[in-house]
Parts: sequence; structure tokens; C-alpha cells
Amino acid sequence: MSPFDRKIVEGAYYERLRQIPPKSHSLVFLLNEMGIEPPEVYRRFILKLSEASIPTRYPEDLAKVQQDYTQSIVKDILAESKETIVWIKQQL
Repeated sequence: MSPFDRKIVEGAYYERLRQIPPKSHSLVFLLNEMGIEPPEVYRRFILKLSEASIPTRYPEDLAKVQQDYTQSIVKDILAESKETIVWIKQQL
């Protein structure tokens, strides 16, 4: 999960509830707190971002992370992120 994705969800949280979002790296948790249930396709992707969060934020073995997240994989993640952000904005 990129910091940008988290900021989009935190912004949506504030926009919808007029409260500062709780500290959480879980996008699914924040969406659930807003009463937003993502369709399965977005839910799977959001979970995938959450799972990627720890190794990309705190890489103990940077070479392994770079090997796992090839340019092609990152390109796909960015494209899916854009689609997911559009969907989140539509929920407001």
C-alpha cells in the first residue's frame, strides 16, 4: 500500500465522517469504519495492498523486495490503484 493510497482513504474517511481517521495501515478497516463495503474485485486488491504494506515499508532485505516487486508488478499495482481510487471517490 502506498502512502498515497492510505491518504486517499483517510481523506475519504474525514470527508464522510468529519472525524480524523484512527491510526491504521488497514485500508479495509478504514473503509468498513465508513460503512463502505468494496465489491469483491476492489476488496481483493485492497487486501493485496495491505499485505504488501509491511515488506515495502520496512524491508529487512531490500534486494528481496526489489526482486518481488518487478517493474511490471508495480505498473499493475499503480493501474489498479488508480481504478480503486476512482471507485472510492464515487462512494463519497
